[in-house]
Amino acid sequence: QLQFVASGGGLVQPGGSLRLSCAASGSSLDAYSIGWFRQAPGKEREGVSCISSSDGFAYYADSVKGRFTISRDNVKNTVYLQMNSLKPEDIAVYYCAARSRVFGRCVLTEKQYIYWGQGTQVTVSS
Repeated sequence: QLQFVASGGGLVQPGGSLRLSCAASGSSLDAYSIGWFRQAPGKEREGVSCISSSDGFAYYADSVKGRFTISRDNVKNTVYLQMNSLKPEDIAVYYCAARSRVFGRCVLTEKQYIYWGQGTQVTVSS
């Protein structure tokens, strides 16, 4: 069973950057697409970005396109989310999750993700 430890969250000023990490154990990440999701206070969880296993295809929600970059290191069994030009509307708890590669290229369909990390808080404030 895949387990995640998410890290890298914190407090940053508007326009700043953070890099989130999601380190996996229990199984190899190369069998999974990995997604990042976030949940802001009082809102439903939403998909942010995902990266496929087979070809490294990456997908971004419109709200983060051009500012966030997802990447994966299958040797280190870790997925990253580089977040630049952070805005107050990016405040949320960020979760990584895994989706079997048998579903093909990644999409941000939450119910397809079967393993979830514990979340890491991102706060953007001056």
